[in-house]
Amino acid sequence: MPAKRDFVPALGKAEFTNAYDKVIAIMTREKRWRPLVAKALALAPGETVVDIGAGTGSQAILLKTQTPDIRMIAIDPDPQVLAIARAKAEGADAAIEWHEGFGDEAHDHLGEGFADAVVSSLVLHQCPMEVKSGILASAFRLLKPGGRLVIGDYGLQRSFLMRTLFRQVQMADGFEYTQPNADGILSELIPAAGFTALEERRVFPTHTGSISIYHAVKPA
Repeated sequence: MPAKRDFVPALGKAEFTNAYDKVIAIMTREKRWRPLVAKALALAPGETVVDIGAGTGSQAILLKTQTPDIRMIAIDPDPQVLAIARAKAEGADAAIEWHEGFGDEAHDHLGEGFADAVVSSLVLHQCPMEVKSGILASAFRLLKPGGRLVIGDYGLQRSFLMRTLFRQVQMADGFEYTQPNADGILSELIPAAGFTALEERRVFPTHTGSISIYHAVKPA
């Protein structure tokens, strides 16, 4: 059984979970930025991909339907969102391995050094600093040498408008956890976890602040 730990639910409160997909679709323009995450991953048939903090499965399902011959593994600590994700995947005929567990313990649940790519979207901004670092460390351990990390999440909020819009996210997920992302902390934490060749591939404006697409590599 997964350890009993607290986490920030989708949209900040468990009672909002069923509305998560609709809110994210409208407020983050996810049909525009999720394909950018997939493009950054550049998946090939036969590769193994882990989605850390998979939530309701939108990114994992997109990746699996775009490249059906990958092995797609997804992990999240919230059984309520995993139930939604499983139903969505079944409806999309997307064969995904779902696991209940925390992102900073993903390597304990799944193993080490086996994944070609790790992806995480809209997770790190709602985690405390030690969990942000822990998730990145776990991603590093999951990956083979030369494996890729791609993150789609709120990064540095560069303008007054984006900072103002991002306050909506902060009201839901808490200022303590989200402010480091707005200040650009991911550009420091990703290399600190051991990754190299860090690139912020895109900065995508949304109604809730800007989402950055980060790409990095585990050294061979």
